Amino acid sequence: MSKKSVLGIYSTRPGVENAVLGFKDAGFSNSDISVLLPENLGSKELATDKSSKAPEGAAAGGTTGAVIGGALGWLVGIGALAIPGIGPFIAAGPIMAALAGVGVGGAVGGFTGALVGLGIPEYEAKRYEGRLLKGGILVSVHCESSDEITRAKQIMENTGAEDISSTSESSVDTKTNDPKSRAAGSY
Repeated sequence: MSKKSVLGIYSTRPGVENAVLGFKDAGFSNSDISVLLPENLGSKELATDKSSKAPEGAAAGGTTGAVIGGALGWLVGIGALAIPGIGPFIAAGPIMAALAGVGVGGAVGGFTGALVGLGIPEYEAKRYEGRLLKGGILVSVHCESSDEITRAKQIMENTGAEDISSTSESSVDTKTNDPKSRAAGSY
């Protein structure tokens, strides 16, 4: 089975922390959990560290790293980045790498495009972007099996997530890379 992601939007940081603890207790790897939250949540646990090195390609203003306490400190790849048209965010996990490149082009719709690149259907990506603009927190978990998908959805439901969905993580579409299929229909 190909990898899938389960996604949800949280309106509170404690809900996200409870979810992260739930994923940890359920045996999910910290490298399979992504969190994207507005930098301006104003939590005492949230502070920026100007000396931290964020991933290359993050937009200007997104070069500060983030020091996050509590359950979120368990996640990997935490850093700050500025998403064009949306603002400064703290990101952790695989979503950080996907979004770090968005700042390079600075194109409008770059955020939605990055989410689509992670395998999220465009209509859902736009909905998530809208929720993020209103202060929502996006949580994503990579799952290897239908059992993990079920457990991840249950954890999200139990910890207050909204707009829960699961989606295939699309890799390169082999059909479009096949010269024969490209030639077909071009006559």
